[in-house]
Amino acid sequence: MRLTRSILHLLWMAVTVIPWATFVIIASLFVSSTRMYWMCAGWLKVAVNGGTAILGIHNRITGFENLPVGEKEPAVLLVKHQSTWETLVMPAIMPHPLAYVFKKELLYVPFFGWSMARMDMIHIDRSQGARAFHKVVEQGRRLMEQGTWVIMFPEGTRIPRGQVGNYKSGGARLAIQCGVPVIPIAVTSAKCWPRKAFIKTPGVVDISIGKPIPSVGRKPDELMLEVRDWIEAEMHRLDPEAYGLPARTDAPR
Repeated sequence: MRLTRSILHLLWMAVTVIPWATFVIIASLFVSSTRMYWMCAGWLKVAVNGGTAILGIHNRITGFENLPVGEKEPAVLLVKHQSTWETLVMPAIMPHPLAYVFKKELLYVPFFGWSMARMDMIHIDRSQGARAFHKVVEQGRRLMEQGTWVIMFPEGTRIPRGQVGNYKSGGARLAIQCGVPVIPIAVTSAKCWPRKAFIKTPGVVDISIGKPIPSVGRKPDELMLEVRDWIEAEMHRLDPEAYGLPARTDAPR
């Protein structure tokens, strides 16, 4: 059954992304970048809702009240990265447009990448080294002034359940240079959608949004250490079984 569900969801995303991306690419000639974003976020909601209906994956979100209020309040979201699920979910649930920082190679993915190329995101050439980060700061500052939040996965790649990746300081450096707070977010997506796994498992994905952490006057490594400590402590609380701890008493049956 899980295999059948996984195949059906993959087909669901494939048959919906092609017409949706085609429409978005054409519409991009006539609408604003903000409108473009919400059109693309619409497909992500379709993918997430399909994940709920077909795969049986449900989101349980806490800490939504910790997000900054105000149309143009800036923030850098730093998110635990375990699977593809959080890349789909974040734009589907956040009240502000998000700008992902991603490698430019993703722009060449048919339909998905082509539509991303028409959006106001931050794609970088890693071979440029320091110049690449300068571009992140330059574009990140401009986007946050417009009310777009920058989202980054500080571990850089998907990390297996129960493990901790190397938290890179790029997100903290960006926040400090732009003078904006960081929002740590813990996600237990690997319980249902493990890293590099084709077969998914029904269940609940916890998404816990932490309180804003000010960046002004901080050092990047110190700030990122605080982010890492909060996220990993929250991961232990949300998914204790992955760390060899007793199961949560409030876990759904």
